[in-house]
Amino acid sequence: MNITGAVLEEVGAGRPFAASRPISIAELELDEPGPGELLVRIEAAGVCHSDLSVVDGSRIRPVPMLLGHEAAGIVVRLGAGSGGSGKSKLAIGDRVVMTFLPRCGACAGCATGGRLPCEVGSAANTAGTLVGGARRLSRDGVPVSHHLGVSAFATHAVVNRTSVVRVDSDVPPDVAAVLGCAVLTGGGAVLNAGHPALGETVMVVGLGGVGMAALLTAIAAGHPVVGVDAVPEKLERALALGASEVFTPEELAESGVTASVVVEAAGNPRAFETAVSGTSVGGTTVTVGLPSPTAMASISPLGLVAEARTIVGSYLGSAVPQRDIPRYVNLWRAGRLPVEELISARISLDGINQAMDDLADGLAIRQIIEF
Repeated sequence: MNITGAVLEEVGAGRPFAASRPISIAELELDEPGPGELLVRIEAAGVCHSDLSVVDGSRIRPVPMLLGHEAAGIVVRLGAGSGGSGKSKLAIGDRVVMTFLPRCGACAGCATGGRLPCEVGSAANTAGTLVGGARRLSRDGVPVSHHLGVSAFATHAVVNRTSVVRVDSDVPPDVAAVLGCAVLTGGGAVLNAGHPALGETVMVVGLGGVGMAALLTAIAAGHPVVGVDAVPEKLERALALGASEVFTPEELAESGVTASVVVEAAGNPRAFETAVSGTSVGGTTVTVGLPSPTAMASISPLGLVAEARTIVGSYLGSAVPQRDIPRYVNLWRAGRLPVEELISARISLDGINQAMDDLADGLAIRQIIEF
């Protein structure tokens, strides 16, 4: 079938992207879903730093590539064997959340309960294919790579069964989309990796979509939250969402305020240093941001040893999507996790280059493409 999507044509184009336009809106051919795959009509997709990191060259991926990995949509067609059974059974007409790390369920990474990513899914993501090695996208007969097994900046997508989680129809598309990356990553950094004890303060450094999701999740779990960001508007937003205190990095250093669990969600080495220095004696720093592979940070090893502090890396919030997304849905349904508050703008697909500029400039929390 023919679809319309946002294709990254070149990596590392100059800023502003609205002028250089590395992403084109193109007509593509989408193959039918193969065994274990399904066709999804995309309803909403979030613009995330993991997309930006491919556009600006921080993460090298094969191009041309159809971007987008945080999304929700409706199942249109099921390939052989993709329906499943039991609680995870899929049917045509179901709403699904897309997740950017497929889990095969059989490799050593999957056996860690979310601590390590799936080896099979990671290999497919790096290669720009679906699990199993297939590419279902092409343009004028030339293959187009998939982004993180999803490629959701398009009217439709073919994905592997392991890249989706079904949700009930009462979960709106925009909420469902944000659950698939921002909430899985930020919420999981708190609950799966940080494990704050009852009543302990959680600090979040970097208040973009992932950081704000961490903040909301920590509040939902009953923790006082300290927000840290260099952008005053984001600090104001954090206070409005329930943060107990907010600081710029400079203000935090002067204040001496620390927390037992600190989540770094900026993907910046200076933010990582701020997070480590803001961690209490005996506390845990959880880093989920994805900086450039060449970025370096400086910390004191003595501070880790003498103060018994721990640094934990957490990819996708150490999540198992089939386990964790229902947990967040229940919190949202109970009114304790207002995911819709993360949405800072709604855009059309042809605004994607400007959206990348706004994200890079720290002007956006979560921009949602509506189809």
